[in-house]
Amino acid sequence: MHSPTTSGPLPRDIQTVVVGGGILGLCVAGFLAEEGREVAIIDAGRPEGTTTNAGSLHVQMQSRFMRMHPDQVPALESGLHLYPKAVEFWFELQRHLDADFGLKASGGLMVAESREQLDFLAKKAERERSLGLDSKILDRDELDQIAPYLGPAVVGAELCADEGRLDALKANTALRRWVRRVGVMVTGETSVDRVSRDGGRFKLDTSRGTVRAATLVIAAGPGSLTLAEPFGLTLPVESEPLHMNITEPTDLFIGHLVQHADRMITVKQLSSGHVVIGGGWPADLSPSEDYAAVRLSSIIGNTSLAQHIVPAIGRLRIIRTWAGINTPTGGPGILGPIHGAPNAFLAIPGEAGYTLGPLSARLVADTVLGRRPTEDLAPFSPSRFR
Repeated sequence: MHSPTTSGPLPRDIQTVVVGGGILGLCVAGFLAEEGREVAIIDAGRPEGTTTNAGSLHVQMQSRFMRMHPDQVPALESGLHLYPKAVEFWFELQRHLDADFGLKASGGLMVAESREQLDFLAKKAERERSLGLDSKILDRDELDQIAPYLGPAVVGAELCADEGRLDALKANTALRRWVRRVGVMVTGETSVDRVSRDGGRFKLDTSRGTVRAATLVIAAGPGSLTLAEPFGLTLPVESEPLHMNITEPTDLFIGHLVQHADRMITVKQLSSGHVVIGGGWPADLSPSEDYAAVRLSSIIGNTSLAQHIVPAIGRLRIIRTWAGINTPTGGPGILGPIHGAPNAFLAIPGEAGYTLGPLSARLVADTVLGRRPTEDLAPFSPSRFR
């Protein structure tokens, strides 16, 4: 996968610097530039979450995670209302840019292979409906009407109508084209080693020299951890290397985002006919944590499970595998101003960060511009980690 930016000139003094050229950084910079702000993105150019994303638009809670971490379910539920709004915002952004992201919102299926799994999904769906999601349980006969491609091991599923998918390559290309069109200066292949105050401005020591800015937005994924430390914040962000696969194109036959109630898998088909297989299988992180590398056992395990759930995948050839670095936060995202540091902001979306990316960026951009965001950002405040 290509890095999100190519190396451009390094600004020495600018109004606003956004550190990180992923989905958050691109969108925050684009929204600010459209409002007349002078903005630069500084990005290390590593293949992390955005450039390696598989394009799932998640909404429903993950059954497997709920079973493993029941203590974290209240935190998941507290931010659940943002997910369907985030999917809607993807469509708004596509219209705004007059672009084609390959967006589809035909729903997501979380399949079960046992009555016990299906009963758990039924309780989950009931709770999600009370929180505003469009979720329901389908038995096998009902599934056969809308998803005949599922294998015989599947006994039922939860259908969340709010979920969808997109072509991340198309979306990322359109977003990079947009930010350049609105005047954002994009500096790639440049790491930010340290952030400090220099009078009334921020001083960024980078691998290519020093930058000063009046406003700072940190949207650097796992790299945000060290950049936030000078502001007295200890962020619970991690580097989580994940693996993905994509098949050769074929006739369109998978109409949903397919997940599993108890196993790591996502399966979806792009409008191009390619089937993308992911779901959280591990990759290997380099000792320097600069990149993630594919793991043979994940190639085998991920694709074997995919064809178990969707047997027709077995006749397709895998044409590419890749790995990226996800940024879990263990709960809601970290969005908004850094209190005690005027004009400094954090933008880390949390779980399913690509889904939440554009909406989270809009909320942060509004705070930078001095507006009241459309959502209350108090539960997402960086101050909770001071």
